[in-house]
Amino acid sequence: MWTHKAWAGRFVPRSSPAGERLRAYAGWCNAVEGNTTFYATPARETVETWARQTGPGFRFVVKLPKVVTHEKRLAGVETEMRAFLDAIEPLGERAVLWTQLPGSFGPPDVDALGRFLRRLPAGIRRAVEVRHPGFHSDARATALLETALTDAGAEWVPFDTTVFFASPPVSEAEQDAWAKKPRLPRRTRALTDRPIVRYLGRDATEVTVEGWRPWTEVVAGWLREGRSPTVFVHTPDNDDAPALARRFHDDVRALVPGLDPLPEPEPVEPATLF
Repeated sequence: MWTHKAWAGRFVPRSSPAGERLRAYAGWCNAVEGNTTFYATPARETVETWARQTGPGFRFVVKLPKVVTHEKRLAGVETEMRAFLDAIEPLGERAVLWTQLPGSFGPPDVDALGRFLRRLPAGIRRAVEVRHPGFHSDARATALLETALTDAGAEWVPFDTTVFFASPPVSEAEQDAWAKKPRLPRRTRALTDRPIVRYLGRDATEVTVEGWRPWTEVVAGWLREGRSPTVFVHTPDNDDAPALARRFHDDVRALVPGLDPLPEPEPVEPATLF
């Protein structure tokens, strides 16, 4: 996400080469979703540059390749997983393996998920995002998945799209997201000490901010319990995502004053008189 075109000149200097933009992004936020890893396993040398551009407290939630999750559906993926784990090894304990499953991966597939998670190396944090509605509407399916995740020490990643789907789309970006994003309820139960939340708002900032109010209370509660949550704020075009993430963080800090502030970003472009 740190190469998003709309961020150039706002959150990332226009002059920054592609291999240095993560450093600028890390001045705004202390975690990132690794979406590019879904399409191809990066070279280990590339991941080493990610590690060098970020501090020890920066978190990488890296999505498993689609060949693992969507094409082979977690079965017979030893070769692909060895290559992926070797590639991201430079991130060390800062990495979370994010298994985003297709909407067709439902309750009957939980055993396959459990076997896959248990085979992952010890010490690697793992999180799972499911999109099949049955996991949310059927109490037995919910419990089955929670048991499998808990047994493997994995977190359930909620993708809260309730605010987004509350009213019809009003822009091209919203229409595109309307066709692609899953309609999922808000889930606020954490299974581990490091819960992860993905929240999708709207183009209108005021709607996005009002929609995340329940999450500020939930996240504040997690922090008071000693958990260390990671929250990703999305909008249909993501053009203002870094600034919105910082605003969310400030809203949580208002409830938990002891929470450390996010890093202070460096000026993106030099100041000029004209």
